[in-house]
Amino acid sequence: MSERNTVMRSLHDIGLAAWFGGSLMGAVGLNGATRNAGQEPALASRFASAGWAAWAPVNAAAIGAHLVGGAGLLGANSARVAYQKGVGASTLAKTVLTGAALAATAYSRVLGKKIELASSPDSGDQEAAADHPVELDQAQRHLAMLQWALPALTAGVLVLNALHGEQQRPEQQKAGMLRRAASPLAMAGGTGMAAVRRASYHIPMTGRC
Repeated sequence: MSERNTVMRSLHDIGLAAWFGGSLMGAVGLNGATRNAGQEPALASRFASAGWAAWAPVNAAAIGAHLVGGAGLLGANSARVAYQKGVGASTLAKTVLTGAALAATAYSRVLGKKIELASSPDSGDQEAAADHPVELDQAQRHLAMLQWALPALTAGVLVLNALHGEQQRPEQQKAGMLRRAASPLAMAGGTGMAAVRRASYHIPMTGRC
């Protein structure tokens, strides 16, 4: 039976595209422009922090859309994850990378807030920066690494997303289910061809987790 998951797939893909594209543009464009503008370091940090702060709500919405879409696709393709060989492993890898990207995004925002407060001309902000749990030098070093780690992590999620698209091809589904059914564990449990029949009946041929 063929099913469509256009809304969930659109949320998943558009959210991921904005997450990856925004992080890469920020690292190359925004941070690069402020570094090369010939300004005082404090002023350059202030401009960069203002740009990232303006992007943060959009980025949060993009991440939310991606997670909602991903959960919807995972639910629609649960049979493939269970019965098609290779899909479970790639789904686990994608989940791990997504979690790492979420952690890197959250930590980047914490570090960015420290730099934003420290570079502010307002004395109240500077006092708040002094109470921040992260030291300024440490925040700048970590943020310099995370600006490249985040697009790398989300690029990895994009690659696994492309792999899932290939795994949903009918010939890939058939071969994957046959390999799973022929495994010693499946045969020992008496679930060999029965698993193939169940998966063939329930798997949406157009889905992608």
